[in-house]
Amino acid sequence: MKKNLLTLRWLVLALVIFSGCTSSDEDPQPDNKQYFVSASSVAKVPKLVLQTYAVTAGFGNFVSYIDYDIEVYRFVYNTTYKGSPVQASGLLCLPQNTPSAPALVSAQHGTIFADSDAPSNFPGGFSGFELFAAVGYITVIPDFIGYGTSKDIVHPYYDEEHSAATVVDMLKAAKYYLGQENIQTNDNLFLIGYSEGGYVTLAAQKEIESDQSHDLDLTAVAAGAGGYDLNGMLSTISTTATYAEPSFLPLILNSYNITYNWNRPFTDFFRQPYADRMPGLLDGSKDREEINSQLTTSIPDLFAPTFYANLSNPAGETVLKQALTNNSLLDWKPASPTRLYHGTQDEAVFFQTSVTTYNQFRAAGATNVEFFPLEGGMHRTSVEPMMLDVLPWFESLDN
Repeated sequence: MKKNLLTLRWLVLALVIFSGCTSSDEDPQPDNKQYFVSASSVAKVPKLVLQTYAVTAGFGNFVSYIDYDIEVYRFVYNTTYKGSPVQASGLLCLPQNTPSAPALVSAQHGTIFADSDAPSNFPGGFSGFELFAAVGYITVIPDFIGYGTSKDIVHPYYDEEHSAATVVDMLKAAKYYLGQENIQTNDNLFLIGYSEGGYVTLAAQKEIESDQSHDLDLTAVAAGAGGYDLNGMLSTISTTATYAEPSFLPLILNSYNITYNWNRPFTDFFRQPYADRMPGLLDGSKDREEINSQLTTSIPDLFAPTFYANLSNPAGETVLKQALTNNSLLDWKPASPTRLYHGTQDEAVFFQTSVTTYNQFRAAGATNVEFFPLEGGMHRTSVEPMMLDVLPWFESLDN
């Protein structure tokens, strides 16, 4: 769908007004100033163009909700990676001429592989979450560490600490910038994300709710199809013959290998010829489909024999399994109103991970959590139904 969207660049060139940097980091001030770096206007996009984007990218049912033109900014902010300061980037989308001060939405995109798919590469990185701005919300969409400004870093995929920080620090930077520019918001703050973005959303929620010093008060949270129970995901993959999205597997193994300084060769994890292909597949030049085409959906044929056997052996790959346990999101209970969504036929992130997570939340005493199975939904077909259900819920709470 993104490739089809790129054919609309002529429409953008005809209807979009480009402008330069609209802010600077002069006059140092306390508080969230430390997070903000820059906000550069990329485009002013009329709602008719956004409606075309929505249809082309598979969000046709969202068109009737699009009420506003938006201005899109490439946003750069300070965060941390492995304890050191780094600059990260994302997209800030401002609805134009709303009748009252809008709420703030942080939207977290799904798994991406190609650098060009980062949201800040608008319009090429169009994720669909930009449409929340066209509905009337000020919307921030972090690229995540490893994309955009920080693309030279290996993306810390399904790492709780970095996932939370990339959202929390962008929100702090955005709130500072909006205040400096006298752009009014109301007191409501919503989080939404799908796939990896669902995981990142819950990681950010956990961090915000556990640390009041962030000074971020959540109104509601919606998370779809995230791999919150990582050991459950691994257990299912290790006992299945085939897996529809093999590209996800080297992404997480390479992420952990680099993030936690294991420094293991790809041959520890993968058979040949796949092990030798990995550096070229994960260098940011290829998208999911291109990577999948260079791998195999047969798990026994993809993984190195010893590694594959150790996945099912309680005494094997204990360091990896502990890392997955540490990064699973089962050891807390959400306090804010929270909705989980998942397609019942999801072939990439298994439906059971949301079932387990929801049951764990309820068992821990969470009373504000609801679970919405999307009957018959697969991984790529469930994001729009989720968004269409979330939108009126957010609107009902935005008062």
